[in-house]
Amino acid sequence: MIDFQPTDEQQLVIDTVRQFAQNEVRPQARDCDESKKLPEKVLEQAHELGLVANALPESAGGGGERSAVTGALVAEELAWGDLSIALAILSPGLTAYPIAEFGSDAQKQTLSAFTGSRFVPGSLAWVEPRFDSDPFRPQTTARRDGADYVLDGAKCFVPWLDGGGDVLVVASEGGAPQAFLVPRDAKGLAAEREKNMGILALPTAELTLTGVRVPAAARLGGDAGADLRRVLNQGRVALAAMAVGVARAAFEVARDYAKERIVFGVPVATKQAIAFKLADMSIEIDAARLLAWEAAWKLDQGQDATREALLAKRQAQRIVMEVTDGAVQVFGGHGYIRDYLPEMHLRNARGFASFEALALV
Repeated sequence: MIDFQPTDEQQLVIDTVRQFAQNEVRPQARDCDESKKLPEKVLEQAHELGLVANALPESAGGGGERSAVTGALVAEELAWGDLSIALAILSPGLTAYPIAEFGSDAQKQTLSAFTGSRFVPGSLAWVEPRFDSDPFRPQTTARRDGADYVLDGAKCFVPWLDGGGDVLVVASEGGAPQAFLVPRDAKGLAAEREKNMGILALPTAELTLTGVRVPAAARLGGDAGADLRRVLNQGRVALAAMAVGVARAAFEVARDYAKERIVFGVPVATKQAIAFKLADMSIEIDAARLLAWEAAWKLDQGQDATREALLAKRQAQRIVMEVTDGAVQVFGGHGYIRDYLPEMHLRNARGFASFEALALV
């Protein structure tokens, strides 16, 4: 059965990442949002902690200890600090995790780049810029042409951090989704930075692929291909956990503000309407977290977690909007001012309804 008590090792991970998020990530959040730039020093510090590398195979220099539950715990704590920075820190897993799980022997040789001495970002292109984007029916196509594949289509919400190598592009091959490792400088690949409502510090790009040619060996898993449904489920669990982290951050600042804000001689938190709102926030956050944990647990058991992962993501994206909007309301007029965190939490939370596989566990 699923155990709701983290192991001693997992609790140590939680404590370590929470301290890192509190001391290094959270203090940078507002400045990074305003400047639309990531803190490179923090990314390097996170890499030294091995938050992604520890989950990669020992043969590639990693720790060989991948667990979806542990990954969800890490994702929540980092997103509690700041969503943009959290997504950047975990971006190496977008490329490295699918390769580690499904890559060919030759592809797995590239994993050492993610366990080296410096931070190397990853990138996964799944979502498409159309209203009916379906992760299992991409309109981006991959056509076999001799010893190569030719890719055509468009992608959006693609993490595009400086220093990245190949981008993993999901395309339809014969009506089924497969993934292909495409060099960023490939002929026919164009990237334009997006102007998003939230996650302003994280550079994301809209990609256009026009006759992009890659060798057949670039297909993830080679001739065997890859189980992209599992990859998508890992992404949905990660996003659910991150949504919980953002919601928890918004709840905590609203709770603390309500205790300190004096209106008519008493703290706002003593007002029934505010007290009930905060209680509902806390209940919903805990419930969303349990759904994410259940889906992560099924992934760790090697079971099909499609239903649980989708439920966790849908519920978490609803809750994070309700909680962040509630936090703005608790702050009153101050909640609309950029000097306070709730407005940033709300802008970031709005993206979860559109995100897909922006992080993996």
